[in-house]
Amino acid sequence: MQNTSRKSLHKLIRGDNLQIVHDYRALHAIAELDRELPKTVAYVQRQLKRLKCRVVFPAKGVVCAYFDFGRPKTLAFRADMDALPVQEQTGLPWRSQHPGIMHACGHDGHTAILLELARKLNSHNDLKHNVLLIFQPAEETDGGAKDLCRAGLLSKYHVCAVFGLHLWPGLPKGQLFSKPGLLMSRSCGVKVLFTGRSVHISDAAKGSDALSACCHFLCQAKKLPLNDPHLLKFGKISGGTAANVICDRAELWGSLRSFSGAVHQSLKDSLKQLCAAQAERSGCSYDISFTEGYPAVQNDPGLWEAVQKKCAVKEIHSAFWTADDFSFYQAQVPGIYFLLGIGDSPPLHSPVFSFDETVLSTGADLFFRLCQTL
Repeated sequence: MQNTSRKSLHKLIRGDNLQIVHDYRALHAIAELDRELPKTVAYVQRQLKRLKCRVVFPAKGVVCAYFDFGRPKTLAFRADMDALPVQEQTGLPWRSQHPGIMHACGHDGHTAILLELARKLNSHNDLKHNVLLIFQPAEETDGGAKDLCRAGLLSKYHVCAVFGLHLWPGLPKGQLFSKPGLLMSRSCGVKVLFTGRSVHISDAAKGSDALSACCHFLCQAKKLPLNDPHLLKFGKISGGTAANVICDRAELWGSLRSFSGAVHQSLKDSLKQLCAAQAERSGCSYDISFTEGYPAVQNDPGLWEAVQKKCAVKEIHSAFWTADDFSFYQAQVPGIYFLLGIGDSPPLHSPVFSFDETVLSTGADLFFRLCQTL
């Protein structure tokens, strides 16, 4: 990988943005997955150890920085650190050094923003709240936030409010957005398995075709009524061993999203019924399972009103089908999740995802403004 020196960085960006961009590029180059984040954790730890905060490691792949201002309550800020199993194609000098792994969702930018916030906090001795910075893993997999919440992290530090943000393509560059109430959908993974009986196709009547059962189920699932908004898509199918052999095992993997807990449960029940009916018709057995998934991201209305009085955040008026495990924090304390516009960039999860790094300072300034004014 071609190295970019700090001297050359000075030519590209304003001096006050230098460190935050340096952090972003360094983190981008060491992209890691899930909870296996040794290089990322080590980098974050190195930056924090220079500051007057208590650095703790409450779980694998987690770093927390606690700034104690002697207050009874604490504001928490979260950054996700994990990357995606994507082969980067940006060609950037600071591209990922790890084949098949890329920060294609901006988590490196989120982490850089929180490190910049830490440096801003380091120069202050008197704020209205203590501050807890949470650098967490596994947002892209099974939810690192869930484990931290269940372990009592927020209660241990007397957190009264929590904040996070996400870089967002398509929104005006450098501007901040959010809304009260529902911002992102509830989500869960869906796995469907049909098990049949394998025979040669010349004797097909004696077999039970699991692949056919899987395909018929998929067609029926697409026809579920749309009276209530939901999103159900299957992205992977696997089955069969040969072109001339009836498949005895076929699997589907998908994602279910909705804006209501009741709708979510109703859809799960409907999918179970479809599986049972298709199994009976095909002579196969079946199994259907759902991951725990993530609750909907719900911004606290009272906290939103307080934030709008202090910060330049524009209100959007519709929720997104995306999901984020930040919702686990919001289930315990009031929270606001922001969207930081990055303009006309490649989409999230794209192998060519990149953005104008100068927007990162806007995120750090927002978080510090919240620390000063709430």
